[in-house]
Amino acid sequence: MLTRRTFIAATAGLGAAALGGRALLRAAKAAEPQPLRIPELIDARSQGQSIALRVQRGRTAFFPDRPTPTLGYNGSYLGPTLRLHRGDEVEVAVTNALAEDTTVHWHGLLIPGHLDGGPHQPIRPGATWRPVLPVRQPAATLLYHSHVHGRTAEQVYSGLAGLLLIADDEERALGLPSEYGVDDLPLVLQDRAFTTEGELVYPGGPMAMMHGARGGAILVNGTPNPVARVPARLVRLRLANAANARIFELSFDDSRVFHRVASDAGLLEGPVAQRALLLAPGERAEILVDFSDGRPVAMLTRPDRNGPMMGMGMMARFGDDGGGAAPVLRFAPAGRGAVAVTVPERLVARERLDPAQAVRRRRLVLTMGMGGMGMGEMMGGRMGTMMGPGMMGRGMGMSGMMRLGIDGRPFAMERIDQRVRLGDVEIWEVAGEMMAHPFHIHGVHFEVLGGGADQGAKDTLLVREPVELLVRFTQPAPEAPFMYHCHILEHEDNGMMGQFVVV
Repeated sequence: MLTRRTFIAATAGLGAAALGGRALLRAAKAAEPQPLRIPELIDARSQGQSIALRVQRGRTAFFPDRPTPTLGYNGSYLGPTLRLHRGDEVEVAVTNALAEDTTVHWHGLLIPGHLDGGPHQPIRPGATWRPVLPVRQPAATLLYHSHVHGRTAEQVYSGLAGLLLIADDEERALGLPSEYGVDDLPLVLQDRAFTTEGELVYPGGPMAMMHGARGGAILVNGTPNPVARVPARLVRLRLANAANARIFELSFDDSRVFHRVASDAGLLEGPVAQRALLLAPGERAEILVDFSDGRPVAMLTRPDRNGPMMGMGMMARFGDDGGGAAPVLRFAPAGRGAVAVTVPERLVARERLDPAQAVRRRRLVLTMGMGGMGMGEMMGGRMGTMMGPGMMGRGMGMSGMMRLGIDGRPFAMERIDQRVRLGDVEIWEVAGEMMAHPFHIHGVHFEVLGGGADQGAKDTLLVREPVELLVRFTQPAPEAPFMYHCHILEHEDNGMMGQFVVV
């Protein structure tokens, strides 16, 4: 039986081979402190309910005077923050200026299947896709990103991701910090690998196949070693994990308490006081942090325990020294600003589902197994730069080595795995093999049964042990199916995905 430990032992020497001898930046030496970049905000109402996105190549200088090829929406890396309003309908014209197919998936948005932007809605080179998105859900922090079949990992790694915010009257009435880029900060968290010359590289190979692509440099909004100037008062942080695989376990270096006020699908019923926050790929959270003491403070992340075993030196080969807590973002408070905001005692009333409403139970297992690739074939791989061919499913024939799937079957575009009735409530029991898997379901929000503290409604969850999800299907998808998959993007690209129709 293949276990995580035996696989790592079998491939222990392959990480360096995949890197092709390139020297990578170490995590602690990635960059001098830089001001945090704030993505442009595009409000749909100010644009007449019509937004234009251009998917394009570019060059980004993550480090001074060292530009490297990247991808972005309306820019060289990542995309603008899009703000939509509940009750509106918004046209988004997405033009593909790449030489390959792409898609734009609206991660967490409750819309019909043909608007979802998954692998069944490819945008060909030179084409423009014009979905009209009906916004019918409460205020929330969502994502948008590429979801093209077989190339999601490399396109997202190259820069194809951004934030999508839903606003509504109920949220505005709470008086939460709301000055975008000042006391309401969008924070897109990623990790990336760079050469010592500042070139962005995609660390493919067996270890990426197993654990997802990882890098030693942590980026926030595309900024390495960022510093955010904030008012010395209560500040709202909108956190989104847009890494391919890294789990962020966040806290502050002075162990200060903060208040979590929102999860994937929106506001909680009340603030939750915490000192640490775990955020898996695809998950989002909103927290309120009090900077009124005026003291500089750093947000840290602990080493990702879901990554390669530190003792085998694997993370060092990807530019990560595998040491202690790493800085994510430093805050430099100044002044107080015009308005002092306090943490509200209550937030919103949230409709909860009743497990007794469930009409069906399904069980899904995220499976990993060893194929028939020999060591000689495995050593034939190489590392891909962002503008050249990588390794996933190509240079190393990875599908011959690891067998990724759900219930033992790899994803197939032509096969419908589940059929669901519109309006039904179901219980999905989800389990994973060998490691923790962030599990995402398109087109729905779900509740976690037996999870203790209120996690709020979610669309993505880190599955460590078998969990039960209470899911309601409100969006039709009779012909263009929704996906469910592991949000380690290399797992998704290589078969750990299924699809369902809602009729």
